[in-house]
Amino acid sequence: MANEQALTSRAEDFNEWYNSLVLRAEMADYGPVRGTMIVRPYGWALWENVQQALDRRFKETGHENAGFPMLIPMSFFEKEASHVEGFAPELAVVTHGGGETLAEPLAIRPTSETIIGHTYARWIQSYRDLPILINLWNSVIRWEMRTKLFLRTLEFYWQEGHTAHATSDEAIEETRRMLDVYADFAINDAAIPVIRGEKSEKERFAGAQMTLTIEAMMGDGKALQSGTSHYMGQNFARAFDIKFLDPNNEQQHCFTTSWGLSTRFVGAMIMTHGDDKGLVLPPKLAPIQVVIVPIYKGDAERPAVVEAAAAIKQELAAHNLRVKLDDRDNLTPGFKFNEWELKGVPVRIEIGPRDLQNGTVMVGRRDIPGREGKQIMPRAGLAQRIAELLAEIQANLLEKATRFRDEHTTDVTSYDQLKDAIDTGFARGWWAGDRVDEERIQTETKATVRCIPLEQPGDSGTCFYTGKPATKVAIFGRSY
Repeated sequence: MANEQALTSRAEDFNEWYNSLVLRAEMADYGPVRGTMIVRPYGWALWENVQQALDRRFKETGHENAGFPMLIPMSFFEKEASHVEGFAPELAVVTHGGGETLAEPLAIRPTSETIIGHTYARWIQSYRDLPILINLWNSVIRWEMRTKLFLRTLEFYWQEGHTAHATSDEAIEETRRMLDVYADFAINDAAIPVIRGEKSEKERFAGAQMTLTIEAMMGDGKALQSGTSHYMGQNFARAFDIKFLDPNNEQQHCFTTSWGLSTRFVGAMIMTHGDDKGLVLPPKLAPIQVVIVPIYKGDAERPAVVEAAAAIKQELAAHNLRVKLDDRDNLTPGFKFNEWELKGVPVRIEIGPRDLQNGTVMVGRRDIPGREGKQIMPRAGLAQRIAELLAEIQANLLEKATRFRDEHTTDVTSYDQLKDAIDTGFARGWWAGDRVDEERIQTETKATVRCIPLEQPGDSGTCFYTGKPATKVAIFGRSY
C-alpha cells in the first residue's frame, strides 16, 4: 500500500526522501529503458494542471498551439554549428526504418529549433507574416545517463515556444515577456519564489545570444533551473534562411526566440514544499484540493455519515473545487489520513456521527501538521470557508518557501565565503569573472553561476573572486 512505512527524513537523506516519495505517492515509476520515466495518473494530473495554467497564459499573450514531427533530419542540426555541438552528445539517432537502412539518419528531437527554422523559412515571405507565435506541447529525447525522476530523464514532457519577429527589439521583448509568464506562474500558482535572471555566457543555451531563466531553491538548498527563455538573434534565421521582405521591399533575416518549461517543474514543487510526511501541494495546482473522510463505527452509523459526506462533496464541487470522497470501507480512517498526507492534498475534511448532530466538520490543513492545523467548521457556508482556507494555504506555502530561500542566501565578499555558503544554499556577490573563472569555480566547488538577477542593486562593487571592479551581482549555487 502507499503508506506502509515512514519516509526517510529530508534532513537525513534528501535524495532518498525524494526518490521514495515520488514512487510511494504514485507520482511516477521507472520505465523499462534505463533513464525513462512512467508518469502515473496522479503525477500526470498535476502536470495537466501545470499545462492548463501555462496554456491559458500563452493564449492570453497571443500564442497558438501546433504540433511538429519528432523525427528531424541530421542535416538540419549541422546547419547551426553551436546548436549541433551543444546537443550532439545527447542525440538519439534513428538509422533504420521499415527494415532498411535510412538514406539519412534521423534525430529524435532534443528540442525543435531546427525543424521550426526549416518550416518558418517556407512560411515567411513578408513582414505581414510576422510575428509567428507558436507553442508546442510534446516530449523530447536527450540521452542522459545520470537520471532522476521528473528532474532529469531520457525522455521528458514539456512545452516549447518558438517565435519569429521582424526586429531585434520585438524578439527581445518576447523573450522577456515569456520569462515573466513563467515567473508569474511559478510564484502565483506553484508558490515557488523564483529569481528571474540571465544566464552567463558559459551557461547559455546552444545557439542563443541571450538565455533568461527562473531559478528556484529546493528544500536542500540546491538550485533548480525551472524554466528558460532564449533570444536567438538571427543565428537560426541565417542558418535556415528565414527571410522576409520588409516595408521597403528589402530582404531581411528574422529574429527568433524559444522558451520552455518541463515536467522538471513537478519535481520543483515536490522538493520545495514537501516534508517528512510526503507531498505538500499548492492548492491552485493540486489534483485533489479537498479530501473528505467519513468516520463511523459499524454498519449502523455508515449510511448517514456517508450520505452527509457525499452532500458536502457535491456542495464543494459546485463551487469548482477539486474534491474526493474517500468512502472505501476496507481501510481505517488513520490509514486514509496517512495516505492523503503522503499525496499532499491541501485540505482534509473529517465527518462523523457527532459532527452530524452538531452541524459541524473537522478540517485539517496539510501545510500545518498536527492539532495546530485542525479546526472545527460549521456545515453552513462550508464551501466558501474552504475556498478561503485554500487561498490561505497557497499564500502560506509561498511565504514559507520565500523565507527559506532568503534565510539560505548569503552575501559573500570572498571565495572562501562562497565555499561555505553553497553548502547550505545560494551565494550572492559582485561578479566580474569570465568563463575560465566560472569553470575553475565549478571544478573546485561544483557550484555554477545560476543567474545574473534582472533586479540588480544598481551600484558597483568588487568581484569576490577576481578582485576586479564589478557592476553586476551574481547568484551561485550547486544544482540539480
